[in-house]
Amino acid sequence: MLKEFKNFAIKGNVMDMAVGIIIGTAFGKIVTSLVTDIITPPIGWLSGGVDFSNMKITLKEAVGTSEAVSINYGNFINSILSFIIITFSIFFVIKQMSNLREKLHHHIDKDKKSENEEDLSAKEISDKHKELIKQTKLLQEIRDQLKKTK
Repeated sequence: MLKEFKNFAIKGNVMDMAVGIIIGTAFGKIVTSLVTDIITPPIGWLSGGVDFSNMKITLKEAVGTSEAVSINYGNFINSILSFIIITFSIFFVIKQMSNLREKLHHHIDKDKKSENEEDLSAKEISDKHKELIKQTKLLQEIRDQLKKTK
């Protein structure tokens, strides 16, 4: 098990994972700021100046040194908005990367096709196949003749 862990760590998987976590954390902070500082205020304004983060249902008021007991559904709404925005952002980034990858592969495939041969029809492919078979038979005959002369 220790050997497997060592192989895992050495192969770079740990570094890839660490980079992903660091970038994910930074991206999470950006999205959190986007939700709390940019998106939530206009939604609150459109809903009559409601501040989601202060929305709660108080079950028990604070008495003396004991704290109030409340259900903070406004924070839950903010978390849902964050989730939707994060999900959309990731979807958008992955979609753009997929589009770029597809364009790149299409361009590479197009270049390879033009480098190798032009598009061949089924008849041309069949004719080339027949020609290769003839050449192979001829080479086999030459080989057999050489064997006989030795």
